[in-house]
Amino acid sequence: MRRGVRKADLLSSLVVFLVALPLCVGVALASGVPPELGLVTGVVGGLVAGALPGNGLRVSGPAAGLTVLVYEAVRAYGLHALGVLVFAAGLLQLGLGALRLGRWFRAVSVAVVHGMLAGIGLVLVAGQVYALGDTSAPAGGIDRLAGLVELPGEVDPVALSVGGATMVVLLLWGRWRRGARVVPAPVVAVGLAAAVTGVFGLDVRRVEVRGLWEAVRIPGLADVGRLAEVGVIGTVVAFALIASAESLFSAATVDRLHDGRRTDYDKELMAQGAGNAVCGLLGALPMSALLVRSAAEGVRAEGRTKASRVLHGGWLLLFAAFVPGVLGVIPVAALAGLLVYAGCGLVPVREVRALWRTDRGEVVVLAVTAVVIVLGSLFEGVLIGLALAVAKTAWEISHVQVEMADRGDGVLVVRVVGHATFLRLPKLLDVLEGLPGDREVRLELGGLRHVDHACAAALGAWVEGRGERVSGREGVGV
Repeated sequence: MRRGVRKADLLSSLVVFLVALPLCVGVALASGVPPELGLVTGVVGGLVAGALPGNGLRVSGPAAGLTVLVYEAVRAYGLHALGVLVFAAGLLQLGLGALRLGRWFRAVSVAVVHGMLAGIGLVLVAGQVYALGDTSAPAGGIDRLAGLVELPGEVDPVALSVGGATMVVLLLWGRWRRGARVVPAPVVAVGLAAAVTGVFGLDVRRVEVRGLWEAVRIPGLADVGRLAEVGVIGTVVAFALIASAESLFSAATVDRLHDGRRTDYDKELMAQGAGNAVCGLLGALPMSALLVRSAAEGVRAEGRTKASRVLHGGWLLLFAAFVPGVLGVIPVAALAGLLVYAGCGLVPVREVRALWRTDRGEVVVLAVTAVVIVLGSLFEGVLIGLALAVAKTAWEISHVQVEMADRGDGVLVVRVVGHATFLRLPKLLDVLEGLPGDREVRLELGGLRHVDHACAAALGAWVEGRGERVSGREGVGV
């Protein structure tokens, strides 16, 4: 039995390694950093985060959800500051895990999470469309969208053909389940692109490799001093929260794909924090547990213990240390096609359809979150999405109903039930102020489950205005 388990884990680790390799490099390029730093994060995700408890089938690597944020941080603070940003984010994640706050990430609105993933996917696609044609992408989200109008006249048709063919292979090979279980679609697609461009000598931009050890940069004291800047602190918090949300959401999804032990969210958060702390010390990209690695490959390849995720990091280390030059034959357009394909996969089309049938308000929250991320920033989109979700929930639970009954003795009984909050105060006052002024009213408030200060004050003022023509008033201090 043990020998069978080890064989399954070895096979699973090779499958995940083959999938992770192009993704590590692609995410690094999309983040505006050397491709070797993506490999370093993949190695740490396997050897460090993979060895720690949490989700047994979780596979960690460069955080695709932070691609835009990392790109903006590197542009604002420089590549040399990336390490200290990631290190501080890792420490923050460790603190959140130690305080047992991991489970609270599950309280985030599903619409906000899906909106965040959709926004990330759309931004990733918008940026990599330029790389498909071997052209540079504008910095801002609005500029990228506006630049798409002029893009057709600037692209390299050869590179665009390579990237387009890569996406076609990804789509077709992925549908052939038997073949995809033997050789993952990303390996086939990127491998074919490298082979075709090499054999026919096509003039396209390729991945530039300097070497693993040359890319590693340990943060200095001057970099640590930047943590006192307000903008840097905000970036660190955004790194930690978004990477944590992406990891724990992925863990919850992976849990639904297998019958094994469930995820311990606090331990998972601490494992991700430890991995990011090490990544920061090496000047690498931030990491998260990604659904595209864990669900699609780790589970389906039947990895059963943490050995598979640790071995995947070992394979990445051996590759980066001894044969990094192989990356130099990969066309950048092929990796861009891979990331466009992955970005489209982040857009939750099925979930949107389901939400539209059950709760269209959630679709509005999802759409607004995604649009703000595309036009603004990831942090702004998530904050606005959370605010909308809270406002929507407050509106839905603040139902108040006014029931009236005439007992025939000249007394009009008014019964108020539900949740009396300021959101429903105009409706409540409209009904009460519309009551006949010459009738005695018995106000019954015992059916109210919650009364906020604004409603209590308004009800008290209304009672005083009615004078002796109001009796009862039980259930609230008015």
